[in-house]
Amino acid sequence: MRAANLADTLDDAPLWLDGFANYLTPRLHPQRACAMLTRLGRQLTATGGVHPQALLDRAADTDAALAGWLEDFFTRNRLALPLDWEERRAAGRRRRRIAAIPEPVRPAAEAFAEHLLAKRERARRAATHPRKHATIDARLNAVRDFAIFLHTERGKTDWATVDVTDIEAFLPDRPSRRASHLGGLRQFFGFAARTRRILVDPTRTLTAPQPWGFRGPTLTRERERSLFRRWSTDPAVHPHEALVGLLALLHGATTSEICDLTDEAIDHHGRTVRIGRRPRPTPLDPWTWAALQRCLDHRQDLGSGNPHLLVTTRTKATRAAPSDGYVKHTLDPVGIQPRILRSTRLADLVTTVDAKLVATAYGMTSDGVIAYLADHVDTARLPNP
Repeated sequence: MRAANLADTLDDAPLWLDGFANYLTPRLHPQRACAMLTRLGRQLTATGGVHPQALLDRAADTDAALAGWLEDFFTRNRLALPLDWEERRAAGRRRRRIAAIPEPVRPAAEAFAEHLLAKRERARRAATHPRKHATIDARLNAVRDFAIFLHTERGKTDWATVDVTDIEAFLPDRPSRRASHLGGLRQFFGFAARTRRILVDPTRTLTAPQPWGFRGPTLTRERERSLFRRWSTDPAVHPHEALVGLLALLHGATTSEICDLTDEAIDHHGRTVRIGRRPRPTPLDPWTWAALQRCLDHRQDLGSGNPHLLVTTRTKATRAAPSDGYVKHTLDPVGIQPRILRSTRLADLVTTVDAKLVATAYGMTSDGVIAYLADHVDTARLPNP
């Protein structure tokens, strides 16, 4: 009835409108399905057209929930191509970073961001190694933080007035990010010099020497045990938290590897799962396997056709993977990040097992594993301190 009323109000009702209403009926409560059709009506009125791809692109920018349902319906019926949610989220992060830069120096930062994206696109087309969005974010973070420092601490509103003393005053306040910030500023000022926005690159003579090796935090044995008990015995813990925690703590999985886990990666007979680029399937212990089954049951309760193990309210109507941010925030109840769990696992293995075997098993480079050797971690983690 709601779909028929909506069609009557439109000058050119789309042919797929009844099909979309029938698609929503078994998946949503009737009241919510009607509300979704109302929101669809607003989008159709605002766009002035009914082409599925154009409608989907507009809805993704203004109504993410509706876009999720439309994307699944359109792709099932081959009416539109799926959206690239990762690219959209990355674009939003870039906009927020650039918007935080003081206005007088913002145009150069915008041009720098476009330059980084153009290089990423060229590398992607050449099938080389395009920069990841996290790398671009880190470069823009350096420019944003330095621009704010210049504006608030040094009173400068022009990149051409920046000198070495400004950068030297900026870097010591951030010792943990000194190398990352200097790398970002070096790229930015190199770009600014090439495009004649400045005459001299103030970063040419600066260096940020860093001690080699792993320097991040790891967990104590007691903390590991308490987390393991929580994720393996407490039924009140959300299935996603338990699976993310156990995969990182026991199997050293990264957030991106967890994001990409799908039904195809699971061998139910052998109780193994293919994680990332590891050369062999990873056998799961009984506790991790139980957490995985809970995630499958949770996905079934949501009524989602998404093949990924972790399905959110935003992705349940699509086939998209969850974002890295979602996976990281699943562990907010215990106040820890998955990377610390992974680092703890690698530090344990490298100090007790041949580092080459660890590199082979985890699909890592030898240099990446050797950084975790015993002389770079807490001596309390050694087998015979």
